[in-house]
Amino acid sequence: MNNSNSQTYDAIVIGGGHNGLVNANYLAKAGLNTLVLEARHLIGGAAITEELLPGYKFTTFSYALSLLRPDIVQDLDLVAHGLMVLPMPNDFHVNYGGVGLRMNADAGHNYHAVAEHSIHDAEAMDDFFHMVDRVCHAMKPLMDSIPPNTVSDAAADREYLAQFNDYLDSLDDDLKAQLERFWTGSMTEILDEYFESDFLKGYFSSSSIIGSMCSPSTPGSALVYLFHKMGEYDGEFGSWGFHKGGNGGFTQVLARAFEAKGGTIRLDSRVSHVKREGDTATGVVLEDGTEFNAKVVVSALDPKRTFMQLVDPATMPQDLIQHIEAYKFQGSAAKVNFALTDVPPFPGLEGNKSAFQGFLNIGPTLDYLETAFQDALEGRFSRRPFLDCCVQSTIDSDMTPAGKHVMSCFVMWAPYHLKDSDWDTERENLGDTVQQTIEEFFPGFSALVEHREVVTPLDIERIVGLSEGNIFAGELFSSQMFFNRPAPGWNQYRTPLAGYYQCGSGTHPGGCVIGGPGKLAAAQVLGDLEG
Repeated sequence: MNNSNSQTYDAIVIGGGHNGLVNANYLAKAGLNTLVLEARHLIGGAAITEELLPGYKFTTFSYALSLLRPDIVQDLDLVAHGLMVLPMPNDFHVNYGGVGLRMNADAGHNYHAVAEHSIHDAEAMDDFFHMVDRVCHAMKPLMDSIPPNTVSDAAADREYLAQFNDYLDSLDDDLKAQLERFWTGSMTEILDEYFESDFLKGYFSSSSIIGSMCSPSTPGSALVYLFHKMGEYDGEFGSWGFHKGGNGGFTQVLARAFEAKGGTIRLDSRVSHVKREGDTATGVVLEDGTEFNAKVVVSALDPKRTFMQLVDPATMPQDLIQHIEAYKFQGSAAKVNFALTDVPPFPGLEGNKSAFQGFLNIGPTLDYLETAFQDALEGRFSRRPFLDCCVQSTIDSDMTPAGKHVMSCFVMWAPYHLKDSDWDTERENLGDTVQQTIEEFFPGFSALVEHREVVTPLDIERIVGLSEGNIFAGELFSSQMFFNRPAPGWNQYRTPLAGYYQCGSGTHPGGCVIGGPGKLAAAQVLGDLEG
């Protein structure tokens, strides 16, 4: 990484996560002399890969790609800098007693796989997928554009809001009704209209709870599901991929692309606060007292840190601070990563590594998920958690020594606030619970474990800086999306301080390794500089 001695730049980006790097790439591409300041010793934020055991590479936090906006790849010429997304062709959804459902890209295979559980549901799948695909296509233009400012009375903002309303009015009535259902409803309600098998509902509902303090029956869970289906891999909505070398490999690509455009990355550089003259940002001050000057400062941190840590909240509008104080983080996810001597054993699939070339879903039924969520409501981590797992070494053999494997387990629910304990006390108890849960579905799993890493919500907050360990930098509920992310009137990446912008996952369109906030914020910055 470059470590220039220059103290003056055109633009400074605070935070070297994927959105900060995307934002910095666009600014550098436009000719701005841009500096990225990263607090840690490595670039990538929550999208990193670490060798925690010799020869074993772990995706410590985020672990797959889908939501990355396709135009970012082309705009920033990421393939030339090493972008390599490997397909994840299979999903494997399991139940007790060696019952499994293997899904892939072959519609005929999927029909017969589901028909073994319910012919009715096999027949219903096409209608369900068609409905979801229509809603995704309708939402795509909204995901990829700066949302209207509903608070502003400026003529340009009124005109933009009118264009937005015209777009919604142009949609078919049935499609608008479906959008409304996804915006406010529960995933259980939608699934009940299409499917009869609780096992299949458990499979489809998993995307409605990822990283969110909600169960499939909670109003708002349908929007969480829809958000996760907005991703594209190779032109297919809802498809996922795994970057060569993990998500750390992806952020290294972004870093190389940025430096090739003349950008500078400075590691071990934690920002204390934004400098200002009156109501204008003029640069930043590091915790060690080092100062950097710039006419543009962009925070890739979450809204709480952007508005209540990097600047004095007393100098911000009171209504903005009230919204940020009420903004729901509610971290609810943990990670447990394993080094294994082999893939997990499953009855009838012994030694079959292809079954694990994708997501392994342990959350058999809606009842299982609702019970797990009830534990979180009562202030403890789930005693039988939902696990979204990936044996990444079956996709990228360079992640481990020959014949060995790494397994990434995303854990729900693990509430940031524990009622009767704390995460430093419960860390290994959570690891034991996850390992025992996997053992119930894959007998003999524990004998394969060579190493285990447990990452709690508190660890996510401490290490990556995401408030309350929320992986999306704020819940993906409708009250915190689009017009309101992170607050009404401040949903277009600007802040009350001239020259100070926001581009983290707490801005539109939201979390995951998506890049949209970084790109759209850069468009706003560059538009303001031209105007």
